[in-house]
Amino acid sequence: MLRRALLLSPLPGALAFRPAAAQGFPGRPVRLVVPFAAGGIIDLAARILAEPLARRLGQPVVVENLPGAGSGIGARAVARAAPDGHTLLLSGAAHAVLAALYPDLGFDPLADFAPVALLGDQPFVVAVHPGVPATDVPGLLAWLRAKGDGANFATTGIGAASHLAGELLKVLAGVDFTVVTYRGTPQAVTDLVAGRAELMIDSQTLLAPMARDGRVRALAVTTARRSRLLPELPTLAEAGVPGYAASSWQSLQAPAGTPPAVLALLAAAVEAALAEPTLQARYAEAGIEPLAGGPAEAARFIRAEAAKWAPILKAGGIRAG
Repeated sequence: MLRRALLLSPLPGALAFRPAAAQGFPGRPVRLVVPFAAGGIIDLAARILAEPLARRLGQPVVVENLPGAGSGIGARAVARAAPDGHTLLLSGAAHAVLAALYPDLGFDPLADFAPVALLGDQPFVVAVHPGVPATDVPGLLAWLRAKGDGANFATTGIGAASHLAGELLKVLAGVDFTVVTYRGTPQAVTDLVAGRAELMIDSQTLLAPMARDGRVRALAVTTARRSRLLPELPTLAEAGVPGYAASSWQSLQAPAGTPPAVLALLAAAVEAALAEPTLQARYAEAGIEPLAGGPAEAARFIRAEAAKWAPILKAGGIRAG
């Protein structure tokens, strides 16, 4: 378990925007649960947000990593916490597919949470080992069709955003490959560079430098629009896979039953934090592109993601474990 407290003084006038019904919030430090190990993109997004959010709230924000069960352990802890706004979850695409992957969670990933805000998303890069005879997306698809399930696809786990991106490619492009899971991204990348894995879809900030020095070959990005970090790469949709869109997105959620006034205060604090130039610069360095949206927009987005991915996982007979 990794805990980190950000002890900060409130901004002048901090919480001046608080709704009257939320005058008692926050009355103590806010616990920000990350349901993944330290060092990943979700963890990084939480730590970038924590400092300006703490200033806006006038209370410390404590980032706590509770990894396991595809983000289920951390999500369960937040779902069972008091619905008073002092315990929050920062998660992403994995949250939207928990119910499809784990039938016995003991909580409902949609009904047991009150979305607060959308934070950002990070385009993935489709990359291959240089020994793969494909220099563009049409070449990759032709190679995969010829290989059947003989190509190895590296991912950090079933239900991870990178895994979902691969499954979507299978469905929309009519290709197949063998999914090989790793305990972490560094191990997966090591095998891709060594040629033990041939295909990977993962973070642009991780794979772009490797593509520049020739250790991997980058072919496309996975978002519906081109990446600001890698504008020269086409999207998969542009390059021959119509309708393709996937990314590593992040959202902030509270336990269901959190008072609307508290949700509104949190959403306003997040919106102000996301507008800070320092945060925007750190997001850009991490390859995270801001997403706008308060409680209503976040709720619609997360439900749409769950509806998008569940049929894909069901069609592939994919379950955790």
